[in-house]
Amino acid sequence: MMWQLRWRRKAYWDECTWRPWILTQPGTDFWNMAVMRLVRKSLCIFLAVTVSLAFLVFHVWSPKLYSIVDRGIPEDLLDSSILVSSKKYAHLSVRFKEEVLRLLPKNSCSCELESSLSFPLQTQLLGDSYVIQLSEDIASSDLAELTLLREQEYQNHRLRTQSLADKLIIAKANSPLEYPVQGVEVRPLQTILVPGLRLEDAGQKGYRVHLSATMGTFNVAAVVDNVKVTGEGEMRLSLSSPRLDNLNQQLQFITYTNVVFHPNTADAVQLETDGHQATFVIKIRYAPTLKLYNPGSSGPDYNVSALVSILTKTFLRYDKLRALISSIRRFYPTVSIIIADDNEHPEKVEGPFIEQYFMPFGKGWFAGRNLAISQATTKYFLWVDDDFIFSPRTKVEKLVEVLEKTTLDLVGGAVREITGFSTTFRQKISIQPGGKDGDCLSTRRGHHHGIKGFPNCVVTDGVVNFFLARTDKAMQVGFDPRLRKVAHLEFFIDGLGILHVGSCDDVVVDHASKIKIPWMKSKKEKQYDKFRYPEYADNSIRLKHQLFYFKNRFQCLSGN
Repeated sequence: MMWQLRWRRKAYWDECTWRPWILTQPGTDFWNMAVMRLVRKSLCIFLAVTVSLAFLVFHVWSPKLYSIVDRGIPEDLLDSSILVSSKKYAHLSVRFKEEVLRLLPKNSCSCELESSLSFPLQTQLLGDSYVIQLSEDIASSDLAELTLLREQEYQNHRLRTQSLADKLIIAKANSPLEYPVQGVEVRPLQTILVPGLRLEDAGQKGYRVHLSATMGTFNVAAVVDNVKVTGEGEMRLSLSSPRLDNLNQQLQFITYTNVVFHPNTADAVQLETDGHQATFVIKIRYAPTLKLYNPGSSGPDYNVSALVSILTKTFLRYDKLRALISSIRRFYPTVSIIIADDNEHPEKVEGPFIEQYFMPFGKGWFAGRNLAISQATTKYFLWVDDDFIFSPRTKVEKLVEVLEKTTLDLVGGAVREITGFSTTFRQKISIQPGGKDGDCLSTRRGHHHGIKGFPNCVVTDGVVNFFLARTDKAMQVGFDPRLRKVAHLEFFIDGLGILHVGSCDDVVVDHASKIKIPWMKSKKEKQYDKFRYPEYADNSIRLKHQLFYFKNRFQCLSGN
């Protein structure tokens, strides 16, 4: 046995000693075995790396249903205003659940990089991570004044937009009062019957109810026997009766009349009886004005020409614009095309169903979007860059169907690059409250969940620069014209909370090639590059950060 082991060791030593010579002799058995081993080893390594990367990408980009936390509760989660128990229950032990506490608002935030494992091609797959403190792009001499002005504007904004309808009101338990919790609405300076008022029998000898308001007066639409009513036409109304049924019958005829004009606010009504008090809200507002669009037909097929306008902005690229129009006309010969043009020496682009609007030279990207959308008269508009090309996969009807059958306001498609890869640029956007220093903006690649009935579509917050949107909702958000050159995601940040956004990867538009040898570029292409990628790009980014700081009241932003 020992002799055999020594012989094997010697044979292995001989093989290792002679391997360099053997490998130089093609056709030998050792040569073939070595090549096969090398191929198998390389294939195994390739599969291992590919599977690992695929698993990691799926883990990062797939929606998370839950997370496991095994650390103690951080101090910043313990907000005393919500976690301190009443003295009445001081004798009871309390066990906090960290996974739930983390979901509660803390009114404090900071932009921090998310810790993750590093892996090959991380930057190529997920992009560069970053954290930016916006105040650093503002001169120190201007920061204090700008911060003060920002706070003043923020408080004024709150006064304009917040009303009593935003106030948390708790209906106390075991109250004999019955009243509407929400859903009562009156138009400015108009009158309604107040629904749902009732008093339960609490064993008292007589029954009394008082109502008071600050923006309206009370009255009764009918009089019930054995009920005493005082304060009719005033902001405080009192009712009393020895009989409960009579009082409840009278409560069915209480009216409220708004007397302080405001197009959109609310009044908090106080309802009282002996030893009990309740509050309910009456909304005061005009009903939103309808804005209906003619769909063009009542059949099962969508009339894209009646529902959609195609919008674009052009600058120094008339050759690409004409190629775009030509590709559109192959599939949609009667759809309106609206062009915003801020060229210094404009060229007329003519054709049926084409509208061209001229702007001051170099007015910019978002200003052009505002102009184009302002001229759209259809229910939806499709935004495209002037260097896109329509193909059989550019199915606008599919995007129309998604918006018609869902509550989405905007749905993006995919852009296929010259390399053959398509991008949807799906972004998840979140804003965390940060107290007096401002809020924290976070953007991450990914989506929230799928859309039932549309297997290739998901819900997200930001999409690629090829999307179909409801015209009125996009106009409600608008495009900041101060963003002239590098801007896109800013529209979706401004629209957070207004726009319901989706993305479908099976509606694809082609992107004209941007790959050109520098010395073969035309004069206009070189001029375009000069404007599109200026030497002073840092100033444009600094302006964007200042807008984030002041206009959006952010203190920092992070993302990938």
